[in-house]
Amino acid sequence: MILLMPMIPTPIDAEAAAPNGSRKPTVAAPASASPELTARPHRRIFTAQDKLRILADTDRAADTGGIAAILRREGLYSSALTDWRRQRDAGVFGALTPVKRGPKIAEPNPLAAEVALLQKENARLALRLKRAEAVMEVQKKVAELLGIPLAPSDGEP
Repeated sequence: MILLMPMIPTPIDAEAAAPNGSRKPTVAAPASASPELTARPHRRIFTAQDKLRILADTDRAADTGGIAAILRREGLYSSALTDWRRQRDAGVFGALTPVKRGPKIAEPNPLAAEVALLQKENARLALRLKRAEAVMEVQKKVAELLGIPLAPSDGEP
């Protein structure tokens, strides 16, 4: 024979009781998420400035043997450091420096202003020459009408 002990309602159980007298199931509160862990891990991205700073730190610490401490502090493996050194030594500074995205603006030619000025002056002188030739043609026609003989000029028929 099994004897069950009657449950004496406690103040907490009385609050949890439903209005019809039945008990609500107790649900444990959700455990708070650890502040150190994120819901979804993501790959760390080092900026070019960070890479150059870490490389400079390790270059300074190479004589004292503090490279391992820097790697632990930054949370890096030595292979990442090796890759970054290889990139730096190969002269791939373009890959390590931030570049503004979008279309590149062409550098203005320093001689462009001078060329534009010379073209404007050339157009002005060509117009002046055209007017002078028109005046000379009129003078020739007037001289021909008046019967004044003109002396032949060099290079002109």
